[in-house]
Amino acid sequence: MEFDNLHEVLRSLYDEMLPLSADMAAVAKGVAGLGSLFYIAIKVWQALSRAEPIDVYPLLRPFALGLCIMFFPTMVLGTINAILSPIVQGTHAILENQVLDLNDLQTKKDLLEREAMLRNPENAYLISNEEFDKKLEELGWSPSDLATMSGMYMERGMYSIEQSVKNWFRELLEILFQAAALVIDTIRTFFLIVLSILGPIAFAISVWDGFQSTLTQWLTRYVSVYLWLPVADLFSSMLAKIQSLIIERDIEMLADPTFIPDTSNTVYVIFMIIGIVGYFTIPTVTGWIIQAGGAGNFTRNVNQAAMKAGNIAGAGAGSAAGNIGGQLLK
Repeated sequence: MEFDNLHEVLRSLYDEMLPLSADMAAVAKGVAGLGSLFYIAIKVWQALSRAEPIDVYPLLRPFALGLCIMFFPTMVLGTINAILSPIVQGTHAILENQVLDLNDLQTKKDLLEREAMLRNPENAYLISNEEFDKKLEELGWSPSDLATMSGMYMERGMYSIEQSVKNWFRELLEILFQAAALVIDTIRTFFLIVLSILGPIAFAISVWDGFQSTLTQWLTRYVSVYLWLPVADLFSSMLAKIQSLIIERDIEMLADPTFIPDTSNTVYVIFMIIGIVGYFTIPTVTGWIIQAGGAGNFTRNVNQAAMKAGNIAGAGAGSAAGNIGGQLLK
């Protein structure tokens, strides 16, 4: 099974387990109903104890959350997924275009590298059977020619082993690169399933007075985890674009008949390693995109600084007033 099919399996798994959130709605209704009773009672009691008119608008919050809990799969998850799914589709389209361009350029580069190797008579026999047989025919059966033949067979064998090891290492890095993307997608799917199934409970708890931030935190985490896939696609697109630019430069250099290509693929290996490490920074990068109450600490510090300034100013004003009063008494 290919990696693309595994990603499709994860998406199907999420769609299959999404209706399970409706099963948690029954428990969430009881929790939300009890929380609504206490919430409304406290608000009404506070208004009556202060002899203030009852503000009805805040009392509508438990009813709105109750409707969200009753129709959670369609009203909440359906709305969020409908808003965010175009982002996933757009980034995936960008990735597909970059990968197609990269594959075409890689095929063209391989052909040019082979042609460049064939132009070099000293190394052409390493990759071409015809050149190898032709060079053997040019040799005789003297001891020196037999030694040369043995050296040619050994060089050809060593070259084949070297290329096999390089190709094996390259395929291993490609597998690890795809595995890193699959790990991120698997963890993302697991988090989304847990948040979806237990979402009604989070909504129900947010009805209780003092737990209102639970709703904001749930929404923030769901959107943040959902955006892991678009960020991963953008990261893969960036790597594919970098590799395309490198291959385009190699193709320009291979156009020179005197250029001898380097088949070590060192740059390709380096970028594959960077990609493997970079995939695990996606959750951190996604946390920069959406945050709930990100300015809370800043606002709190500003308020504290303002209060300190007010206290200092008040103390200074009190001291100045005392001095003036003392002078008047004298």
